[in-house]
Amino acid sequence: MSPEEPTAGRRLEGRGTATTAALWGFAEATLFFLVPDVYLSRVALEAPRRALRACLWALLGALAGGALMYGWGSVAPQTAEAALAAVPAIAADTVDAVRTDLAVHGWAALFLGPLTGTPYKIYAVESARLGMGLLPLLAVSVPARLIRFLLITLLAAAAARAPGLRRLSAGTQRWIHAAAWTAFYLAYFSWKGW
Repeated sequence: MSPEEPTAGRRLEGRGTATTAALWGFAEATLFFLVPDVYLSRVALEAPRRALRACLWALLGALAGGALMYGWGSVAPQTAEAALAAVPAIAADTVDAVRTDLAVHGWAALFLGPLTGTPYKIYAVESARLGMGLLPLLAVSVPARLIRFLLITLLAAAAARAPGLRRLSAGTQRWIHAAAWTAFYLAYFSWKGW
């Protein structure tokens, strides 16, 4: 085994993480309903630095997905809204509420969305419908999306190193991670009436 092999393996693993994070960020910004935080926090359990880099890739994917949804909302808002209402835990009144929030609060509404469990994709479509501009959407999306990605990633990395958890095997930590996200989504879907 040459000395380059482990380095090449780590590089490929890093590329795989970046690709997965970017694709997940894009998918969730369009019509997928599980946040990239699920993946980012999973990576953070074993490789916090790689997870922090993956946050940037998830952001890039989210920006691409947001731009796509913005474009859809600008040319066919009713069709885009109907597709959004078909996504689990998104109701038609949620779409209406986001439109109202954007009209009243402007771009600040994008920072409120994560606090209320309101998906980013709705903001992208509704900002287009209101004629708010793609470039401002993307500019505001950077901190609005990245803050949450980084926060969840840092919390997962800290939890994995907490005295009680760091003694557990990697497999046990993965099971706890899966159980925590499953419980979160069961509660979220119940709260959203889905």
